[in-house]
Amino acid sequence: MPTPLYRFHCTDGHDLVVDRIRKRLPTWALMRAHAERVALALMLGSARRDWSAWTVEVYDASGRHVVSKTFSKVLGNRRPGRS
Repeated sequence: MPTPLYRFHCTDGHDLVVDRIRKRLPTWALMRAHAERVALALMLGSARRDWSAWTVEVYDASGRHVVSKTFSKVLGNRRPGRS
């Protein structure tokens, strides 16, 4: 069975950062971890300060929505003492 292929788009409902590259990830856990890395990379690479409305929207190869992850939750997961 082929490794699933995903796209990781980021949006606040008005602006959109489109994933044109895609990523093959063999497990659900790796896909979710990659979604967090995408959010962090966008936040670190921008001068924007308020990310509270932003989410990473993950889609599979057929264009079906798989999962959403808020940037706020990603930041919360990165605080000291969190696993």
